[in-house]
Amino acid sequence: MTDSNERPVAVFDLDNTLADTAHRQHFLERRPRDWDAFFAAAPQDPPIEEGIALLRESAEECEIRYLTGRPERCRRDTLDWLAAHGLPDERVYMRRDNDRRPARRTKLEILHRLARTHEIRVLVDDDELVCEDAERAGFTVVRARWTAPSAVLKVAQEREGRT
Repeated sequence: MTDSNERPVAVFDLDNTLADTAHRQHFLERRPRDWDAFFAAAPQDPPIEEGIALLRESAEECEIRYLTGRPERCRRDTLDWLAAHGLPDERVYMRRDNDRRPARRTKLEILHRLARTHEIRVLVDDDELVCEDAERAGFTVVRARWTAPSAVLKVAQEREGRT
């Protein structure tokens, strides 16, 4: 049940939706993958203008929530990145540090929990599997297709449960 006094919620992914990870994906091409370096480089992610513009437009009518597959240990860097780019200081949902389930499972779980108390206006995400599952669950989705798809990141999201 939603509270009629609250604004609807727009949910935004971070990596390759608002933040361009291209400069750090090379850490995932190695064997073994260098996850520590991959996440340590996140504060240098350039913003993605298309995603930022859609977030700002959405913020006119909606509360913003961030939903990322980044692990909880990245919270401080993530909050600092959002602040540095002038993005709304809103709730950030992150993966538990030891949670290796696919992003489509972890994100859908959080979306369902959020939908119990809020109207979810839209989910904006670059992960096709997350988008497909969210649509099947009845959520309105905008696919963030403003960066080139990364096969290595797709494997990381789906098989390794890392982002």
